[in-house]
Amino acid sequence: MLEVELCGLKMKNPLMLASGIMGSHVSSLIRISRHAGAVVAKSVGTEPREGYRNPVVVNYAHGLINAVGLSSPGVRAFAEELEKFRAEGRSPLVVSLFASTSEEFASLTPHFPMADAFELNLSCPHAENVGMAVGSDPELVKEIVAEVKRSTEKPVFAKLSPNVLDVVEIGKAAEEGGVDAVVAVNTVKGMSIDIVSRKPKLSNISGGVSGEAIKPIALKCVWDLYKELDVPVIGVGGITTWKDVVEFILAGATAVQIGSALFYSHRIFYSLVESLKAYTRSTGESLVELVGKAHTG
Repeated sequence: MLEVELCGLKMKNPLMLASGIMGSHVSSLIRISRHAGAVVAKSVGTEPREGYRNPVVVNYAHGLINAVGLSSPGVRAFAEELEKFRAEGRSPLVVSLFASTSEEFASLTPHFPMADAFELNLSCPHAENVGMAVGSDPELVKEIVAEVKRSTEKPVFAKLSPNVLDVVEIGKAAEEGGVDAVVAVNTVKGMSIDIVSRKPKLSNISGGVSGEAIKPIALKCVWDLYKELDVPVIGVGGITTWKDVVEFILAGATAVQIGSALFYSHRIFYSLVESLKAYTRSTGESLVELVGKAHTG
């Protein structure tokens, strides 16, 4: 009742690990893959990148604010690390990529023969010249997607930012470029100030807000993209309970990604799967049957 096929990927359930949550070690991805329908690795670029100095994460009442700065071991070292997933991973592996140009994005895909799909990070809100800096321009998004599609036969997903005037415009640009699915959404710009030191808590001053605070924003983006696009939508943003998962699916998500909820429970995937099994048994409907149901009637 939970199985889903996403752009040719056969998944045991619609729950995916969001990028950037479990660091750059494959052992964490392998552990999560026992219960997740798919896992998305931390974003990687062409060269090693140190990221920002601590503190890079703030925990507050309604979620997290992070500004890690896309720290990465670089494409060669990370590809060597991910090779271990091929033998021990139990669900499809999606490799997330960041770069400044379409040529740089396309140059990354040949390094990852173990990947089942690629996710383009067009939406990180706190790194210069990458992420949202390139993902806010519809023409550039279309060009990047088209160039990456020419470099690989595997499915390509575009992760979109909510920090744009019109997320549907960016989604349509990605679709025109040949994207196989869109991921909505990355974090929302935000910050927090320490009233004792009277300084911003993050070393980068501002970062991206995730967790339950952004769920209504992400849900609306999924709703709008489902209405206007023909490619599947993957929902992400503030999902912490099985009811959240069902909400996103009813809004039009074929699959969903879980990120910040892992900060509070490493058993979140197991818990969500068991709850969703009970829900589908009670309704007699598979989750696939519910995709976009809130748009009808």
